[in-house]
Amino acid sequence: MGTPVEIKPGLKGSVQVTVGPQHTAPHVGSGRVRVLATPVMVNLMEAAALNAVEGWLPEGHQTLGTHLDVRHFAATPVGMRVTAHAELVKVEGRNLTFRVYAEDEKEKIGEGTHERVVVNLARFDRRMQDKAPPGTAA
Repeated sequence: MGTPVEIKPGLKGSVQVTVGPQHTAPHVGSGRVRVLATPVMVNLMEAAALNAVEGWLPEGHQTLGTHLDVRHFAATPVGMRVTAHAELVKVEGRNLTFRVYAEDEKEKIGEGTHERVVVNLARFDRRMQDKAPPGTAA
């Protein structure tokens, strides 16, 4: 399956969160300083990319993250709003490349690129069932 014709560079998505204690480095185990954790920023960037294309996917298809290359260069304290943005910049067959960045209310806090692949969920689920250890559900 190729990428659906509607999925073209220029599609954009974003997500927003107000940083709470559950989003901090100590809570997620990625550090000891009580600021937005890098894994949470990464999750927001992936969610923004998903939002950019999800409405354009055919029934029974979804995207999965395959590569992420980002820098997290500014800290964000609890209580501040963070917005992650993604723009689809390249489509090669089933592979999608996004420019991603995140900003808080004062400044840009991170940026990079993210790649996702379009998959047929039924086919993907079959592969996961074949891969799962005996006696477990995929």
